[in-house]
Amino acid sequence: MYPEAKIPVLQLSIDYTKGPQYHYDLARELYALRSKGVLIIGSGNMVHNLRMVAWDKMDVPNFGFDWAKSLNDKFKQLISDGDTKPLINYNSLGRDAALAIPTPEHYLPLLYSLGLQGAKDSVSFFNDRAVAGSLTMTSVKIG
Repeated sequence: MYPEAKIPVLQLSIDYTKGPQYHYDLARELYALRSKGVLIIGSGNMVHNLRMVAWDKMDVPNFGFDWAKSLNDKFKQLISDGDTKPLINYNSLGRDAALAIPTPEHYLPLLYSLGLQGAKDSVSFFNDRAVAGSLTMTSVKIG
């Protein structure tokens, strides 16, 4: 990340007993760390149904099931609009969300990233592609 690669790294665990709102709120409390020069990275996948991976399509560029691509686009629009409520309450987004997020551990890091977003921070996306039908590798850069 930096030329001399002298960055201390601390891995934080996700409390599986807590809901999405808890994780977003905790991130809001950690926001002050940004002003102290702390780099915060959330690692996960917005769309990550490992049970439905089309292993035979791994080499097909940007292959995604309709529900995976649709929800990925919806997530990007909500993130761009700063509309975090549906992202926090992703269970209310219907069938596509249920398929895309069968378990929350890969999704919750996104809520930390969004909770750490400042009002003036820009948002951009990169590595925006589907893989094997039921995964997206879309990454979000905030700030």
